[in-house]
Amino acid sequence: MTKERVKISDIAEEAGVSVATVSKVLNGRSDVAAATRARVESALRRHRYERRRSHRHGDVGLVDLVVNELDSAWSTEVIRGAEEVCHDAGIGMVVSAVHGRSSATREWLDNLAARRSDGVVLVVSELSPSERARLDALGVPFVVVDPVGELDPDVPAVGATNWAGGLSATEHLIGLGHTRIAHLGGPRGLLCSQARADGYRAAMERARLTVPEGYLRHGRFTDRSGYEDAAALLDLAEPPTAIFAASDQQAFGVYEALRERSLRVPADVSVVGFDDVPVARWVSPPLTTVRQPIVEMAAMAARLLVRLIDGEPVDTPRVELATRLVVRESTAAAEIGIETFTKH
Repeated sequence: MTKERVKISDIAEEAGVSVATVSKVLNGRSDVAAATRARVESALRRHRYERRRSHRHGDVGLVDLVVNELDSAWSTEVIRGAEEVCHDAGIGMVVSAVHGRSSATREWLDNLAARRSDGVVLVVSELSPSERARLDALGVPFVVVDPVGELDPDVPAVGATNWAGGLSATEHLIGLGHTRIAHLGGPRGLLCSQARADGYRAAMERARLTVPEGYLRHGRFTDRSGYEDAAALLDLAEPPTAIFAASDQQAFGVYEALRERSLRVPADVSVVGFDDVPVARWVSPPLTTVRQPIVEMAAMAARLLVRLIDGEPVDTPRVELATRLVVRESTAAAEIGIETFTKH
């Protein structure tokens, strides 16, 4: 009978330390106390633990983080979460932005083949079947954060409860007495955008509220997109008294569109975002938003990747972390109709 292979988590439990500390010892990091290092090394010897790596790549000590854009607070949080785990594991991290272009993805794959990498964390990035096949051919394990579309069951992925987040944001506005609630969604093709919009629709249906034509719009996760879509909403014959944006960046654009028309948040229009990026609490007024655990999602993906690199099985390939509503000062009871203000 074949003896079950000892995992890093087993070594950590026996030595009374974290998995990250065991990884540091395995990677020869100096920031581990001598007594702790001795305990870990003793446990490693006792179990004859051998760290497994890809035969093709060897122990490169480098992973890739691939995002769509770098110029957003969301991406900054993702990088922070993944880097903390990689740093603790003694692994370097290369960050690449593909800007949603297949040509940039192919260029990144060319670079990956040339310089080698132990693994990849893909963030809101879509791989074509041929690109996936090439990554598989390179023998590089990968984990996906916020998948763009449906993935094969064997692909590890980390996401958030987007539907529940969209539901709670909309129900919050309904609870304040709003009936004319619009939703500024993200790109149509993203699963997270679809789920947030579905949560919005579900809340409206539960409250037996209609979604007027033009109230559900899809754009990009940018302040410019939020600004443009909010301006279009405000030009409607019956504009909304509340707007739920699918990202904080879009919500910041909504703020600007309202400011230009001398409309106040939340006295005239209540606004809810999604993500809870750090700046959300510092804008004026502080933004009510759905907290998506961005740092934790990226950290979880990085931890899963380290397990794959070490040849350890991933017991739960699909993980969804909980979202929660954070109520600040950008939402208020529906009292004054926006139609009482002159449009500019």
